[in-house]
Amino acid sequence: MPSAGPRTDAPHHPAGPASRVVDTAATLPRYIHDHSRWLIEIPVRIVAIIVVSLVLRALLHRAINRLVRPVQVGGVPRILRPFREQAEGDRANGVLSVRRAQRAATIGSVLRSGVSFTILVIAALTVLSELGVDLAPFIAGTSIVGVALGFGAQNIVKDFLSGMFMMLEDQYGVGDVIDFEKASGTVEAVGLRTTRLRDVNGTVWYVRNGEVVRVGNKSQGFARVVLDIPIAPAADVEAASAVLAAAGAAAYADEHWQSFFLGEPEVQGVERMSLDETVIRLVARVRPGEQWRVARELRRRIRDGLAAESIHTGGDENDATDGHND
Repeated sequence: MPSAGPRTDAPHHPAGPASRVVDTAATLPRYIHDHSRWLIEIPVRIVAIIVVSLVLRALLHRAINRLVRPVQVGGVPRILRPFREQAEGDRANGVLSVRRAQRAATIGSVLRSGVSFTILVIAALTVLSELGVDLAPFIAGTSIVGVALGFGAQNIVKDFLSGMFMMLEDQYGVGDVIDFEKASGTVEAVGLRTTRLRDVNGTVWYVRNGEVVRVGNKSQGFARVVLDIPIAPAADVEAASAVLAAAGAAAYADEHWQSFFLGEPEVQGVERMSLDETVIRLVARVRPGEQWRVARELRRRIRDGLAAESIHTGGDENDATDGHND
C-alpha cells in the first residue's frame, strides 16, 4: 500500500494577467536601454541643434539690427562708418540723408537673409549627420552642381556683387537723377541685381548692375544751376549783369524759393562773345534734384528783367544744370 505523501502531479496553470504585466515591466527598460541612442540621445541632440540654431540666428539678427541703426538720431549707422556714408555737401549744407537710412536697411536685410540661409543649411546638414545620413555623396554632388551653376550664373554673381558695392559706396539711391550713358532718369528702385529708373518721357529702364561701367549722379551732395544768357553784341554788359544779379538776389530772398538755394546766385561775368551775341553766365548752388525747377524760375525773372531794361537778347539761351558728385 503506497504511503500517503505530498502530491507532485498537480496540474500546471498558465500565467495570468499579473504575470504578463511583470514580464512587460521587465522588458520595457531593457528595450529602452538597448535603443536609447535612437529614443533619447539622437532626439535630444536634434532638439539641441535646432535650439542653438534659433538662438544663434536671433543673436546675429539682433547684432545686425544694432549695426544698421544709428547711435543717435541723425547719426551714422555703425555699419556705414567704414564707408563713405554721405557726400560732404550733404553734411555741410544740412541736407537730410534719408538715403543713408535706406542703405543701412537694405544692407541689413541682405545680411539677415544671408545669416538665416547659412544657419539653416548648417543646421540641416548637422541633423542629417545625426540621423546617420552619409553626407559625403551629398556634398560632392552639391559641389559639382555649384561649379556648374557658377559657370552658368557668372553674370548673376557679377550683378549681385556690383549691387552690394553700389549700396555700400552710396553711388546712387531711390529718387536720384542719374545718367547711365545709354539710359538716364530718376531711380525708382535699387536691387542687388538690377536698377530701375524712369526717364522724362515716362519710359522705365532696367539696368543690370554688373553692366554699369560709369554712372553720373545729378542729385548727390548738391547741384548747380548754370545759365548762359546771350545778349545783343551792342547791349550794355554792366546793365545786363546787374539784371542777372538782381534776378538771382530776388529769387534767393523769396520765401518760397529760398529753401531751394544753398547760396546766393553769382554772376560770373562774360563767358564768351562773338559778332552775334555776348554770353553772360549766372551760377547758383541749389539742393540736389531742384536744379531744373530753380533754373526755370531764374530764366523767367531774368527775361522779365531784361525786357524791363530794354536789353535785347542775342539768340537762344544756353544753360546747364548738373549735380556735383564728391
